[in-house]
Amino acid sequence: MEKSNVEVLFGQIDNLTETVQQYMNETYLDSLIIALETCFYGSPPEDADERLIQKLDNIPDPASYEIVDIRKAVQLAILKGMKGATQQQHLMTPETVALFVSYLAGKITNGQEKIRAFDPVAGTGNLLITVTEQLDKLHHVSAGEVDPTLIKLAVLNANLQKQEIEFFHQDSLRPFLMDPVDLVVSDLPVGYYPDDIRANDYELKADEGHSYAHHLFIEQSMNYTKPGGYMIFVIPEFLFDSDQSDKLHAYLQEQAHIIGVLQLPETAFKSDKNRKSILMLQKKGPNTTALKQPLLVQVPSFKNTEAINDILAQINQWFAANMDQ
Repeated sequence: MEKSNVEVLFGQIDNLTETVQQYMNETYLDSLIIALETCFYGSPPEDADERLIQKLDNIPDPASYEIVDIRKAVQLAILKGMKGATQQQHLMTPETVALFVSYLAGKITNGQEKIRAFDPVAGTGNLLITVTEQLDKLHHVSAGEVDPTLIKLAVLNANLQKQEIEFFHQDSLRPFLMDPVDLVVSDLPVGYYPDDIRANDYELKADEGHSYAHHLFIEQSMNYTKPGGYMIFVIPEFLFDSDQSDKLHAYLQEQAHIIGVLQLPETAFKSDKNRKSILMLQKKGPNTTALKQPLLVQVPSFKNTEAINDILAQINQWFAANMDQ
């Protein structure tokens, strides 16, 4: 069988990465950074060893591939690098989920133009880059990420897909030098935040012990969203059932309107414990009002085309009745 463009490009990126990995004795993900730099510039990095440069042949030309093929090939390479070696909070947002968030972002911002968007914990950038590609109305996009390997991959990912995104390499629970935005999209990392002193700046800090990072990121996102602006989070399914959830409930009631909660299908994730939902919020402002009935949806398997089309029709109807200006 003839290979698809995605398979061909992934094979070339993978070969380059493995060559770097064998020669430099780096992890696959760190070697992938050098491979993607080589693809982007058309030649190995200037500071690369002469013997390695001679080994890096068959460099693919990204310009000869569609953007969607580049995105999928890079995703496959990142997934290979993450397999078995990545902490739970570093898992990449699945393509189907990223596209679904993009669709919701388009619906929730219907009628708005020139939107500023932000992802405080971008990881390898897959979610934000997908949303940026799908929504022409985004005119300034920024992202934060603390992990040096992930942010390098995110920058190269964006460059190869010709997406202009401003990246901040920092602990995203520290202050950002940026103005509030119209839209936040984020796949929240789940776990405890180790810096108790920094956590003390947040309302959602734990009364004792470490605070939940995923709670603090919701508050930080609220801090950088304009009044009336929107937030779309990919959240762990247990978000509102955990031991610190009462405080989160009270905070959201005070600061935001819940637009909707969509339970994602089990089939989109490796196991039940990884299962996630989508939470859509609007930050309260002088011209905002609470919805009588938020959007509550159980999303069927993305592979079931008929069921997905049916649920999308229902979601479109809900937006037409409740949100469209």
